[in-house]
Amino acid sequence: MRNIVVIDAPSNLGLRPPAPGTVPGCYKLAGAMREQRIVQRLGAFEGGVVVPPRYDRGDWKEGDGVFNAAAIAAYTPRLADRIEHHVRAGDFPLVLGGDCSIQLGASLALRRIGRYGIAAIDGSADFRHTGNSPSVGAAGGEELAIATGRGQSDLSDIEGLRPYIRDEDVRLFGIRDDDEDREELARLRIPTVSVGEFRRWGTDELAGAVLQTLELPVTEGFWVHLDADVLDPEVMPAVDAPDPGGLLPDELRTLLTILVRSSRCVGLNLTIYDPDLDPDGTAGALLADIVVAALTQD
Repeated sequence: MRNIVVIDAPSNLGLRPPAPGTVPGCYKLAGAMREQRIVQRLGAFEGGVVVPPRYDRGDWKEGDGVFNAAAIAAYTPRLADRIEHHVRAGDFPLVLGGDCSIQLGASLALRRIGRYGIAAIDGSADFRHTGNSPSVGAAGGEELAIATGRGQSDLSDIEGLRPYIRDEDVRLFGIRDDDEDREELARLRIPTVSVGEFRRWGTDELAGAVLQTLELPVTEGFWVHLDADVLDPEVMPAVDAPDPGGLLPDELRTLLTILVRSSRCVGLNLTIYDPDLDPDGTAGALLADIVVAALTQD
């Protein structure tokens, strides 16, 4: 196994406030994972912290585009610099978020290097854009659309590299069976595997089959994006959108293990878990256990 390098990306810039006058607590994810001794358990190396700008939506209102866009546009290349350095060195970056907008840092980093795919393990497609919604706002629910070149250019065309990921190099795992974006994704020929399909065909069989399509030599590898809301809220309530019908821990562990153990997988980011919503730390401990098991299983 390559050297695992843990990088903290504690950005909450892409989420709406959970209540007026508050900020999303997912910026504490990295600290919570470190409290679970994830670095020591993985035998990982320290990659440091990429400190995000302050969360401040100012006088933003619906119809103004993506809030915190300037801050996200400034943060993304800085995070990309860190990730790019380690991928080029042959390391395996484990990026602890943060909300899902940190995926843009990984996607931009890999686009600088070449052509890479993405395996997004997410309870929703995060594919909102002005072509399918009356308005956009929270980049944490739009990052896959942005990464594939949709949306305002200050986020989707950083460094003139739009799109960071081609549609045909995207694979979506674990979305809910009734996800509203599945019809559009099917038209775009972006493969999706829902929770129900995993249970119908078997997690290991279906994940293995889709993985083969990610390992084709047309790309140089792929990145794994893991959103904690892919888990069912019965076991992972500490997310901003705890929708029922998610994966169970063993299912996610199997899926994640198959993906990250591929020699073509170049890194992993972890997002959305909010320690403020997990006062006893149970959900965080579960998430850490799943990630450690996937990265250390022989």
